[in-house]
Amino acid sequence: MAVNLVNVENVSKVYGTRALLDGVSLGVSEGDRIGIVGRNGDGKTTLIRMLAKLEEADSGRVTHSGGLHLGVLTQHDSLDPAATVRHEVIRDMDDHEWAGNAKIRDVLTGLFGGLDLPGFPQGLDTVIGPLSGGERRRIALAKLLIAEQELIVLDEPTNHLDVEGIAWLAAHLRERRSALVCVTHDRWFLDQVCTRMWDVQRGTVHEYEGGYSDYVFARAERERIAASEETKRQNLIRKELAWLRRGAPARTSKPRFRVEAANELISDVPPPRDSSELMRFAGSRLGKTVFDLEDVTIQAGPKVLLKHVTWQLGPGDRIGLVGVNGAGKTSLLRAMAEAARSAGEQQPAGGRVAVGKTVRLAYLSQEVAELDPAWRVLEAVQRVRERVDLGKGREMTAGQLCETFGFTKEKQWTPVGDLSGGERRRLQLLRLLMDEPNVLFLDEPTNDLDIETLTQLEDVLDGWPGSMIVISHDRFFVERTTDKVYALLGDATLRMLPRGIDEYLERRHRMEEAAAAAATPAPVVEKPAVSAADARAAKKELQRIERQLDKLSGREAELHRKIAENATDFERVAGLDAELRELVGEREELELRWLELADEA
Repeated sequence: MAVNLVNVENVSKVYGTRALLDGVSLGVSEGDRIGIVGRNGDGKTTLIRMLAKLEEADSGRVTHSGGLHLGVLTQHDSLDPAATVRHEVIRDMDDHEWAGNAKIRDVLTGLFGGLDLPGFPQGLDTVIGPLSGGERRRIALAKLLIAEQELIVLDEPTNHLDVEGIAWLAAHLRERRSALVCVTHDRWFLDQVCTRMWDVQRGTVHEYEGGYSDYVFARAERERIAASEETKRQNLIRKELAWLRRGAPARTSKPRFRVEAANELISDVPPPRDSSELMRFAGSRLGKTVFDLEDVTIQAGPKVLLKHVTWQLGPGDRIGLVGVNGAGKTSLLRAMAEAARSAGEQQPAGGRVAVGKTVRLAYLSQEVAELDPAWRVLEAVQRVRERVDLGKGREMTAGQLCETFGFTKEKQWTPVGDLSGGERRRLQLLRLLMDEPNVLFLDEPTNDLDIETLTQLEDVLDGWPGSMIVISHDRFFVERTTDKVYALLGDATLRMLPRGIDEYLERRHRMEEAAAAAATPAPVVEKPAVSAADARAAKKELQRIERQLDKLSGREAELHRKIAENATDFERVAGLDAELRELVGEREELELRWLELADEA
């Protein structure tokens, strides 16, 4: 029988006149993996702070089992700014001692990319004080995971982690024996890690068995039984339910919660979006040319981020862009945006970006645009436009779109200066959409947004007719809103991944294995010396393969263009797609041969 680790009995917490938690009773037992969801400001962080005894309840009580080893990751770390990473993470352990510990090696490699902490100026001996918030957060998480805990409480652990880091953390937590309570907006992460869900709403906490997918099913059924009057919210749940069943099957290996009545809820729900119809509409708004990149090279100072890239963003294309931090994702969007703003006059370091004459670009950057703090929310939106055409005959007023994004009628009169970071992010998105763009660049749009707001944003984007590029570490959002995934793998190239983020992670894993093998010197007896003649021959073949790869890249871009042009001719698209897959296979074989020859040369 599982031992009870924490008991929360009839706990209440009030801030001002608002009851965040009202008579909540819960328990955490050994082996529990609990995910907490709910709207921003509904009390998720307050709940876990009281559960960890970092904050006192107004009434009720929280009890821990005797001698409970508890580890907590809060949104504000308590690291000593004068200390080094070594001192905070591995304390006074000798190098041979910690390097011989598989757990420590796994954590350092998973969170920092290597035992020598690449990216930190002095590696483990880097002083913490000058580091960024994201770097400090990874250090705090590493310190927590290396320690032995019976219960781990995490508040937004995936913040500042890339796709690889999130995948590693999910795998690591699944393998740990520790019980887990986690607040996060990352729905893929919740599905991978959690076996129970707590939904914090209006002072109460609803419990569900299973991960996020199962929670969506159960919540839809609960609201159906309760005959909720919140028709709009219920419709969004039905739509996400349909996506989980049809758009992304097998998201959990063995879902625990399947209710026939919940399945009936989606019997008449169409797919999230009609891609063919949206592409036709987008073509009429944009014409044939949106963005054409020809032999483009992008630099950040002396560093070359992308080299000789030929690529096309066509009308109606919905692209997810993933890649390692620093590979050039944001730089690529900025170069395209600068070309659009300057009508093609401002170009990257090499090559050319051609922009369609009808392009109306909206670019959501990672920096939240500053607005007059005295403006009201509704006023800030109406200053852009009073009404917006969302396509497919859908039109909304500024007030209606505000409500869609979680700004109630009362909240619409709140001064901008009083909004939280997440609310300002929502307002920035709203203002972009009110300007009726036909091309959207979204750089980390999910930052600071809760799950309910994310589903509302996805609903708006489902029917939005235009071209779109999304950069995000939120795997669920990328899979949900885009149709194709391209990757920057850190080798100055841009590649399409037919199998999406799964293929990206596989490729990155192979690259890391190859780099590790290259870093390990092979015994001399196993590898005979290469003669000067053989080395020259290898260099010649390398040059030949590089020319072939350049040609293949051009053919690949041409195939993508043809697929976009023939989007409604499914037979033609199927033939082009088969040709594209064959070309991708040929390119991968050449790349593998290139690696072998590079070693010889």
